Amino acid sequence: MKKETIYDIFSHIPSLETERLLLRALRVSDAADMFDYAKRPEVTRYLLWNPHPDIKHTKRYLEYLATRYRVGMFYDWALIHKKEKRMIGTCGFVRFDYPHNSAEIGYVLNPDYHGQGLMPEAANAVLAFGFSTLKLHRIEARFMIENTPSRHVMEKLGMTFEGVKRHAMLVKGSYRDIGSCAILENEFKKA
Repeated sequence: MKKETIYDIFSHIPSLETERLLLRALRVSDAADMFDYAKRPEVTRYLLWNPHPDIKHTKRYLEYLATRYRVGMFYDWALIHKKEKRMIGTCGFVRFDYPHNSAEIGYVLNPDYHGQGLMPEAANAVLAFGFSTLKLHRIEARFMIENTPSRHVMEKLGMTFEGVKRHAMLVKGSYRDIGSCAILENEFKKA
């Protein structure tokens, strides 16, 4: 896998579709929906970013992402709830390890939609895209060890828990233990 290939694909990020969701590029017009969850401290508790202070911040962030999409250096999809026609979260690739054909996924979901199986549905589409289109060999996900709901999503995807790195990240002033799960291409195809 080459950087240039990834940049080319994500500079025109394709839409993905599941039974209940449309995954497409984030847009500035998603600002109100994103701000609805991004402002909540419970959403960002286990994330690297802080709650958005106001909708202007969210709009500026989405404007910045538009510049990253143009050069193929942003790999997240907006999750659009088909029935409600609103953006309810994001899911995509956090980083790529080009020489080893692997990547890491990440996701966030509006808490109003927790417990409905929407994140495994979205992440499964991202995994399928990673293995089929990007020809990845391995996809992993990391989580702060206290975030058991995120680990449950990973397990629903068929990922294997690989362990914990103690105090692996300094997040918001505290060292955090980081768990990781992963799935290989052949494991995904079997499932």
